[in-house]
Amino acid sequence: MSRKTLNLTPELYDYLLEVSLREPDLLRHLREETARMPGANMQIAPEQGQFMQMLVRLTGARRIIEVGVYTGYSSLSMALAMPPDGHLLACDVNDEWTGVARRYWAKAGVAGRISLRIAPAAETLRARVAAGEAGQWDLAFIDADKEGYAEYYELCLALVRAGGVILFDNVLWAGAVADPQRQDADTLALRALNRQLHADPRIDLSMVPVGDGLTLARKR
Repeated sequence: MSRKTLNLTPELYDYLLEVSLREPDLLRHLREETARMPGANMQIAPEQGQFMQMLVRLTGARRIIEVGVYTGYSSLSMALAMPPDGHLLACDVNDEWTGVARRYWAKAGVAGRISLRIAPAAETLRARVAAGEAGQWDLAFIDADKEGYAEYYELCLALVRAGGVILFDNVLWAGAVADPQRQDADTLALRALNRQLHADPRIDLSMVPVGDGLTLARKR
C-alpha cells in the first residue's frame, strides 16, 4: 500500500504498458514514425492517449476541440473513441507536421470527423465563440505553446458545456514547475496556470501524473 503516487521505474513502466496498453497498430506506427522526427518529445505517451480515449467514452463526447495537433496522435486517439457522428476541431499552425496527422486520419477512416484549421488557435477559438458556439462543445485538449495556455483556457471554458471537460498537457513540465531555479517563460506560464486553475471556482479539478502531467478541469 502507498499513500503517495508510486515512482515508475523503467521496469514498472514496462509492466504498466504490458498489462494495460491496447494500442492499435495504426497508432503505434504513427508513434514510431513521429519518434524519428524533430520535436518528437511533443507527442503524448501512449498510455495517456488511451486514458484520453477512456475520458471521451466516459463523457460521451461528440464535439471535441484540440489545441496543438503536432503529428496527430492525440487527435487520432480521441477520434477513434468518438461516435461516428462526432466532430473534432483541430487547431495548429504547422502544415508540415499536421500533414503526417492528415495521412493517418485518412488511414484510420476518421478524416471526415476532423476539421483542421491552420491558423493561430486563439483566432480559431474566438471565431467559434463569435459564431455562437459557446457551451456547445463537450471536451477540449490543450497541448500547444505554454504561454498561450491561459488564453486558450478562457476560450475553451466559454466553448465547452456545463459538465464538459478541458484537458491540459505538460502541467508538470518534467518537474520544472516545482524547481525554483527554473524561471524560463514556459515554466512560469505553466506555474501561473496551475495556480489559476487551483483557485478557479468555475471548475472541478484534478491533476494526474500521467505522461508529463495532465490536468482535468470539469466546467461547473
